[in-house]
Amino acid sequence: MILDTTFVIAVPDLERSAAFYRDVLGFEIAEIGDRGWRMFVRDACTIMAGECRDAIPPRNLGDHSYYAYLGVDDVDAYYRRVCESGTEVVKDLRDEPWGMREFGLRTADGHRIMVGTRLGPNPAYRLVE
Repeated sequence: MILDTTFVIAVPDLERSAAFYRDVLGFEIAEIGDRGWRMFVRDACTIMAGECRDAIPPRNLGDHSYYAYLGVDDVDAYYRRVCESGTEVVKDLRDEPWGMREFGLRTADGHRIMVGTRLGPNPAYRLVE
């Protein structure tokens, strides 16, 4: 049984990243006892960010720069918040055939995140065996 989920990301500038997650996405920032790491926490989402100044910049990873899909209760409000901050939107807000209303953004470090709200009680996908 999976009890929780924590994303782990490498960032080139931990302070810049922490400011973005706090000011744009509404996360709280927690120290964890190591100057090179921070936890970004909002509701049921935890992101553990480690400063790796010499790593490949996430912006240079192409499609591999996607690392999270945040399911939120009001994607329209979250979209407005992100747009008002001047953050780069990589996919405009729209309804998708898989039952989600979603958009994509690029973080200050170049990672990409999808944000969405389920459109109805029944998703448009099914498990395959």
